[in-house]
Amino acid sequence: MTVQTLREESRYGVAFREVQQRATEPAWLRELRSQAFANFEKTGFPGVELEDWRYTNVAQIAKGGFAPVLVSNGSALANRNRLDPYIYEEAKESSLVFLNGIFRSDLSSVKALPVGVIALDLHEALQSSDHENLIREHLQRSSFAERNGFTSLNTALFSGGLFLKIPRNTAITTPIHLALVSEADAGGLAPAAFSKILVVAEENSSATLIESYVSSSKAAYLSDSVIEVILASGARVRHFKVQRESDLAFHIATTRADLGANANYDTTTINLGAALSRHDIDVRMDQTGAECAVDGLYMIEGSQHTDTHSVIDHRQPHCSSHQLYKGILDGKSRAVFNGKVFVRHGAQQTDARQTNKNLLLSNDAQVDTKPQLEIFADDVKCTHGAAIGQLDEDELFYLESRGISPALARNLLTYGFAEEVIGKIPIESIKRELDEAVLNRLRAEW
Repeated sequence: MTVQTLREESRYGVAFREVQQRATEPAWLRELRSQAFANFEKTGFPGVELEDWRYTNVAQIAKGGFAPVLVSNGSALANRNRLDPYIYEEAKESSLVFLNGIFRSDLSSVKALPVGVIALDLHEALQSSDHENLIREHLQRSSFAERNGFTSLNTALFSGGLFLKIPRNTAITTPIHLALVSEADAGGLAPAAFSKILVVAEENSSATLIESYVSSSKAAYLSDSVIEVILASGARVRHFKVQRESDLAFHIATTRADLGANANYDTTTINLGAALSRHDIDVRMDQTGAECAVDGLYMIEGSQHTDTHSVIDHRQPHCSSHQLYKGILDGKSRAVFNGKVFVRHGAQQTDARQTNKNLLLSNDAQVDTKPQLEIFADDVKCTHGAAIGQLDEDELFYLESRGISPALARNLLTYGFAEEVIGKIPIESIKRELDEAVLNRLRAEW
């Protein structure tokens, strides 16, 4: 272990001791933090010797000199009007705002949410015995599933998390925007933000979540986020994640979804920003009749690196999962996709489909793709596949023969490749933002 790594772990150790000195947390949470930090001290940040991190080197994060954010300060963004550019129009009155990973109820708005919806800081929610029991159940269970030092560090150091509960039989038509905004410290320290979000959708409820990551500057920082979505029987949740971090940022995210009987979870992830991003997606279907769609688009250029690892776990019969991930790479960028579908013993009548397609716009771009199936049942329909290619010369020739310039022809075909994922997003503000982002990346000349 290098001296630099020791210094970084010492920095996190100081932050952990500061968190542990707070007397407002229940004993079980303090113990959970202690166990998580002990695991981080034991394992450290994941290295390339681990199979799941073979193609993603996080040494820059270990050496980055990041300062954990434990309290919310009086930042330049601590004003609702200054946050308007980061809030989607459809969610102006249903936005839950985080600054450097800490939930800010004073900057949030819940006017459009139905009566009975709970949106509280995790520490505030723990003051209610009913909420505490529910939070404890899920945080303790998820702690056993922590797969690396990043999730352990998140549990050990999160400061102002969010507890969001949607009551049974409640249909929320307005999208709920989880707006996570990062900004550099005025003193020049690169912040490390640890956001913890727990969403519980009770029986037969429905909601749409927008989870967005943006920055107010081009500075370097670390975003280490964990969001858990619990769907009770019959619940339906649509979940859209848009990652547009600073070009110098590091984005490490974990999404866990636990599906009840006949629940439906439909998620789409868009990765555009960050120098290095990693997204772990774990979906567990432990009740019959559950369904999930796990789709995504990553579009990177220059020296950007993006990594998606998904695990879809079919534990019970009559469940289905569909996954489509597309990537567009330019410059010397690199993408990693590793998708695992488990079909457990007894999970008959499973329907699982998984596809990863990649479009390379540069000879220097690189993709490592590995879709996987592990099947322990015999009455299933399971398919997987991956493709890597470049623009079709015949299609380019066809457009050019109709008077379209070569540059515009390339852009039209590239946008068409991305539109299959973007087109399934029903929120117009997001679609407009993504249309603009994709076309700007392509430097379209209409």
